[in-house]
Amino acid sequence: MLVVISPAKRLDWAARDVEMTEPAMQDDAVRLVKTARNLTLGNLKSLMSLSDDLARLNRDRFQAFADAPDVDTTRPAMLAFAGDTYQGLEAASLSEADVAYAQDHLRILSGLYGLLRPLDGIQPYRLEMGSRLKTRRGASLYDYWRDDLSRALNAQAEAVNSDVLVNCASQEYFGAVAPKALKPRVVTPVFMEDKGQGPKIVSFFAKRARGAMARHMIQNQVRDMDGLKAFDADGYVFQPSQSDDDRLVFVRPYPAG
Repeated sequence: MLVVISPAKRLDWAARDVEMTEPAMQDDAVRLVKTARNLTLGNLKSLMSLSDDLARLNRDRFQAFADAPDVDTTRPAMLAFAGDTYQGLEAASLSEADVAYAQDHLRILSGLYGLLRPLDGIQPYRLEMGSRLKTRRGASLYDYWRDDLSRALNAQAEAVNSDVLVNCASQEYFGAVAPKALKPRVVTPVFMEDKGQGPKIVSFFAKRARGAMARHMIQNQVRDMDGLKAFDADGYVFQPSQSDDDRLVFVRPYPAG
């Protein structure tokens, strides 16, 4: 099975002694950066609802972005991203065998890089997929990436002989993929907290659980639906009565523990 997750706004730029790979869509990323360099601070603020300080930080990142970066200015994507999903993934504690499996079976959707493998070296950036950055391909990043992402996911699913794509990404990021162009069937896990008045989605916990599901798939080399349904990290339990073929619901008591 192939699984996709979202990136994170927060980055961990600690040095990593890990051999990195080059993003497959590096040239597309460079073209986007050249477009972003033309944005004023005001443009950047409104594009991603940034504060003055964050707008300056990301302007400087775009200016410093190298067409052909070296190992000193890049970090492996799975270790560089540090948001809630990556707390659940806990990539730093994966074994070498797990990382090798993840390199073929895990993909990270990215506003700047399109589609990343776990060990792809990325430069520091922030460019959210929902950004309405106008390019020659259209008025938004959805226009920029849509066909390329679907083709790349189809090719990787075929390479690993998978007819299922597990969507552990956010709606913002998976919305960049054209579902009708995907050959694999899309299955979306949903994680809910039971507060005693019926289960509900709590964003923070759901993001972390999506990362934990990706970790579960990697460590157990999950190949079928039964393997997905066996996910039980952090107290989540599969709910057959609330699920269907394409939407798997997992619930746990809230607060957990």
